[in-house]
Amino acid sequence: MTSTRPTLSGPRHAISAGHYLAANAGMAVLEAGGNAVDAGCAAGIALGVVLPDLVNVAGVAPIMIRMADGTVETIAGLGHWPRSLPPDVFMREHGGKIPNGVRRTVVPAAPDAWITALERHGTMGFGEVAQYAIRYAAEGFAVFPLLAETVALHVDDYARYPSNAAIYLPGGKPPVVGERFVQSDLARTLTYMVDEERRAAAKGGRMAGLAAAHAAFYRGDIAREIVRFIQAEGGFLSMEDMEGFRSRLEPAVAKPWRGHTLLTCGPWCQGPALAQALLLMERAGFSDMAHNSADYLHLLTECVKAAMADREYHFGDPLFTQVPVEGLLAPDHLDARLRQIDPQRAHPTMYEPLLGRGTPAVGPQRADLPKVEADTSYVAVVDRWGNAFSATPSDGSWNSPVVPGLGIVPSNRGSQSRPDPAHPSGVAPGKRPRLTPNPAMLVTEDGGVMPFGTPGGDVQIQAMLQVMLNVFHFGMELQEAIEAPRLASYAFPSSFAPFDYFPARIAVEARVPQDVRDDLAARGHEVKEWPEMTWLAGSVEAVMSDPKAGLVRAGADPRRPAYAIAG
Repeated sequence: MTSTRPTLSGPRHAISAGHYLAANAGMAVLEAGGNAVDAGCAAGIALGVVLPDLVNVAGVAPIMIRMADGTVETIAGLGHWPRSLPPDVFMREHGGKIPNGVRRTVVPAAPDAWITALERHGTMGFGEVAQYAIRYAAEGFAVFPLLAETVALHVDDYARYPSNAAIYLPGGKPPVVGERFVQSDLARTLTYMVDEERRAAAKGGRMAGLAAAHAAFYRGDIAREIVRFIQAEGGFLSMEDMEGFRSRLEPAVAKPWRGHTLLTCGPWCQGPALAQALLLMERAGFSDMAHNSADYLHLLTECVKAAMADREYHFGDPLFTQVPVEGLLAPDHLDARLRQIDPQRAHPTMYEPLLGRGTPAVGPQRADLPKVEADTSYVAVVDRWGNAFSATPSDGSWNSPVVPGLGIVPSNRGSQSRPDPAHPSGVAPGKRPRLTPNPAMLVTEDGGVMPFGTPGGDVQIQAMLQVMLNVFHFGMELQEAIEAPRLASYAFPSSFAPFDYFPARIAVEARVPQDVRDDLAARGHEVKEWPEMTWLAGSVEAVMSDPKAGLVRAGADPRRPAYAIAG
């Protein structure tokens, strides 16, 4: 196949991000002498401005960093439930559902995550990297098709909250493609953090300035206004939750594969399921299968289904839930899972638990495709020194209110907890939801590194797996690998309420030949057709250093307004 864009290469550095203005912000930082962490934070904060329907400045921001010396660190960038939350409140007062509004609010983690990354591995101050986000918020940017589509689809949700409608429904109507979209309150909020930083840095230097920017959000006027509003609306967030918050530094999960090493985040997100699906594919043997043949796509689907079943049975906040990650990735468990996979037939339900206890979900009988929340974006960076940055910021803006005057929606990621506290990812005071965003990297056998990731909810690891195999098994160039047609399975409970699942259902981009789709249907897959290229299939961005060529390469997914820049 051919791609609609070239793979970009540069001798120094490259960035790929979910919006071209965010990529531009990161590249400006790289050209100014900043490292990958500085650039990634600049792009990540900007994504919360230029993708305001999909990413919130006060949302989540899981980050993976690999420094040139091989040091790997993940910053969870994920807030916890308020400590005063009654653990049974959703079962008792909301009919076993987590409602829209402030009661799904967890501690906003993204500002802390960006500042933590800058403190630990960056070279610049908060204002230096946030200046682009402030500019895009104050001066505005052009509305693009996906933003217009998302707001139009959720017009009633935005209209429900006057503070949201004031931003997202200017003049009482959804924004139109090509219009300028301005967020003045958000610009003022970020500027306040920068002003606090500047005063502190003048006396104490960069680290004192970063601490002051952090304090401005979590202990100062911003925090007090967030808490006052949330509590007035019936939520549980407190100043104690805000003041004591710092993102946890979590170990990465590292697994060797064909001389490379795959790095994922831990089971507080769905990252280890990517590693499990890859290892299942490898042990099953797919080397002789043609790309996107029926045999290949069937095996890939069943391996994903098995890994996602284990996600359902086991994954959750490791501080509250014992997650047997090593057991799930061990050869004996992988082989036991493979014995359940029929090479000619789709498993009709969710795969049964093998480690410990679990209850298979009962799938609803529905004819439509699963409802997908189009939140989340992604940024990847590799700099001239070999440092790599991977982050997947998120949180939508239509199912919780904007704090009036601040222009932000405090993280509504509580929607990814289960209302029942007994579930591994069930809600509990101080506990984090199980997150779908999961930045990853592949350290190549020749000493290079490829940060990669995507939005897409439960489709994320599926799109990431297909792109990774396209590059490292089928030998495609990066951009070609990203644009190749994809499929996704929905045969496991969704991470989003109402947590429904669709036994044997897959969705396939229409560029996959009809005879392949027919073959999959004959094997028992319930095949639903996507358009030839759709944002529902994810939007993978990736940057890969190539030590042999002395270049850094980058690709970006045209399924969304993502762009890459190399220099």
